[in-house]
Amino acid sequence: MSDFVSDFWSLWVAGITLASVLGCGLFLWAVSIKRTNAKVETTGHKWDETLEEWNNPMPAWWSWLFYITVVFGLVYLSLFPGLGTFQGMLGWSSHGQYDDEMKVAKETYDPIFNKYLKQDLKTVAADPEARAMGQRLFLTYCSQCHGSDAGGARGFPNLADKDWLYGGAPETIEASITGGRAGVMPPWAPVLGDQGVKEVANYVLSLSGHKHDANLAAAGKPKFEQNCVACHMPTATGNPALGAPNLTDNVWLYGGTEAKVIETISKGRNGVMPSWKDFLGEAKIHLLAAYVYSLSEGK
Repeated sequence: MSDFVSDFWSLWVAGITLASVLGCGLFLWAVSIKRTNAKVETTGHKWDETLEEWNNPMPAWWSWLFYITVVFGLVYLSLFPGLGTFQGMLGWSSHGQYDDEMKVAKETYDPIFNKYLKQDLKTVAADPEARAMGQRLFLTYCSQCHGSDAGGARGFPNLADKDWLYGGAPETIEASITGGRAGVMPPWAPVLGDQGVKEVANYVLSLSGHKHDANLAAAGKPKFEQNCVACHMPTATGNPALGAPNLTDNVWLYGGTEAKVIETISKGRNGVMPSWKDFLGEAKIHLLAAYVYSLSEGK
């Protein structure tokens, strides 16, 4: 492993880079020398009987353009990183530039974000300017999964209605964004079997008034009570503490057809929302949570 971190490789890269640039300059000088023989040679290529390609030196202006390129390359390599571990005389780095830009951004925007951080989340949600800022944050970081209108998609909750897996209180929404969520439903096919899964699926469909087979639903009810109530509760109204959904409404995260419900029960589901604490920080999350809360407020 030490072979890959030794100074030799830095010198190797620097040597090859400089040799390549200087070699280009030397080659350019060699082909730019004016020929002294009276008769200019041809390359031997001939078309249409008399059309020949002559081996003349490049025009001076063209040669100088290449010389300028070589000189520019040497100057660039002396000022910026490019020769192994040599950082360049200016000391520039992409990481340093990023840090400088982030420092300027923090000095510019942190006072604005912190102003709202001191306010109650409901108060922030009622502020049009704060909601506009939260919407921009949402469109940048959240719309890829939840949609630009927050209407969700298959496997990604709708954030614009009143249905919440973990609860819709302001502090709960903020906690979801801050720490992320991991919702896991185990596969039940090994326990219930194919027929048992179908029976439970029909019972689940019956809870929300969906079209179902009454006989299968009746057979699935005791299986549901034996295996599913620990998470979804005896009333099947769900458990926000676990993120277990309410099965009595008409809201379906993965689809409400018999085939989709069977697939969910049979194979299980794994829903993950990442934590945004380290990336966004407390102040931005506060604005984002206020915007999400405002989407369903009053609905």
